[in-house]
Amino acid sequence: QVQLVESGGDLVQAGGSLRLSCAASGTIFSINAMGWYRQAPGKQRESVASITTSGSTNYVDSVKGRFTISRDNAEKMVYLQMNSLKPEDTAVYYCAANIKSTRLVVAKDYWGKGTLVTVSS
Repeated sequence: QVQLVESGGDLVQAGGSLRLSCAASGTIFSINAMGWYRQAPGKQRESVASITTSGSTNYVDSVKGRFTISRDNAEKMVYLQMNSLKPEDTAVYYCAANIKSTRLVVAKDYWGKGTLVTVSS
């Protein structure tokens, strides 16, 4: 079984910073792309940032210049550094990863259970 566990969510004032972490564990042969998604109350889940195995990154326009995604392949971790936070960043943040659990199976997407980020004005 593969698990993704997020941590780092908190209540922070506008303009502040948070760093989210996500740890992958279990039976893992390889990890392809990893990313962060978020879902605000009453809204659909959206992709925030993604990173490939080689380190190429992609961001939604609303967080460019403020958020930075990174990963540690050896530790099977992905991070999201969030600076200059705004109230509209308030959401549950989910980690996702495309993982091959063994050499013989097709990679599939796994999700964490989420961590809550609340930005007060």
